[in-house]
Amino acid sequence: MSDSESRIIACLCAAWCRTCDGYREVFDGLQAQFPGDRFVWLDVEDEGVDVLVDTFPTLMVARGRTVQFFGAVLPHADHATRLLRSLEPEAGPSANAKEAEPLFDHLAQ
Repeated sequence: MSDSESRIIACLCAAWCRTCDGYREVFDGLQAQFPGDRFVWLDVEDEGVDVLVDTFPTLMVARGRTVQFFGAVLPHADHATRLLRSLEPEAGPSANAKEAEPLFDHLAQ
């Protein structure tokens, strides 16, 4: 997979969130299923990510700088797996892609 085709899958959570605690194992399992993608676990409070998160866990899926998905997910492996499989390389940007721009700046550091 070339750099232009590779994806970043970022999970935005918080240390105090018990749902996120349980989701960590699911997220690690996704990484094993999609080894060509870059997976990043971010605590939005510790990492200083300036992005609005309404519900945890929140996933951002991006290909290059095109955000294909940015939103809350149910903390179940099958939901996340279906989401990642549904986002083909040619999928366009998410309607709320602009909200994730600060996350790109943070990941570029």
